[in-house]
Amino acid sequence: MKKCLIIEDEPLALSLLESYVRQVDGLTLVKSYTNAVEAFTFLQSKAVDLLFLDIELPQISGLDLLKSLKNRPPVIMTTAYRDYAVDAYDLDVVDYLLKPVTFERFLRSISKVYQGSQSASVEMAANPLTHDFDRAYIFLREDREMVKVYLKDILYIESLRDYVRVKTHDRQIITYQKISYLEQKLPENKFIRVHRSFMVAIEKVTAFTPLSVQIGEKTLPLGRNYKQQALKAFHSENVML
Repeated sequence: MKKCLIIEDEPLALSLLESYVRQVDGLTLVKSYTNAVEAFTFLQSKAVDLLFLDIELPQISGLDLLKSLKNRPPVIMTTAYRDYAVDAYDLDVVDYLLKPVTFERFLRSISKVYQGSQSASVEMAANPLTHDFDRAYIFLREDREMVKVYLKDILYIESLRDYVRVKTHDRQIITYQKISYLEQKLPENKFIRVHRSFMVAIEKVTAFTPLSVQIGEKTLPLGRNYKQQALKAFHSENVML
């Protein structure tokens, strides 16, 4: 059970966040404050697992409060202004929510907290993947569900900054994950990085040039830093042009 603290001076926004926390299993609200100074005093003697922090607060700002904390819990910033995003991420916040916050967007933030190192958004099958590729699968977290995806069905994976889009023949799954993590976990004889933003299933490649990779009707860029390794993999698999 993650203990949550909310610091928010707008009554409606505070009430909304409190209701969201109460709706999520695994979260418990320990305290709410409308004043950063009072919250600072509380945090000197009490530990919390997650802090929802508004930026524009009376007396001191949420950013200044965060800078003053020696032991910072995971923080989700809440604000009506986009201008503070860079400063917030410089302080390693988990997420930056713009008001009004929808429940769906709230859940995406909570998903980031639970995933922490990000490995929780992807679960590999217990079976060794290289022994029986046709039966190997992963579970990808999409919203509140873990979706089963067979590796043989994956066409390509696209990086969306802190998320990835996993594309199969009949669907796409967007999950909170770094493409570099999947690159390490997926069998290297079946998947290859072709660009900083793309990884492809080698057997699904239908054509390639020195600049691009074709998977069916989809054309993906072939990055300079990945070209040599990718072309070697395609030739070794006898990809037909």
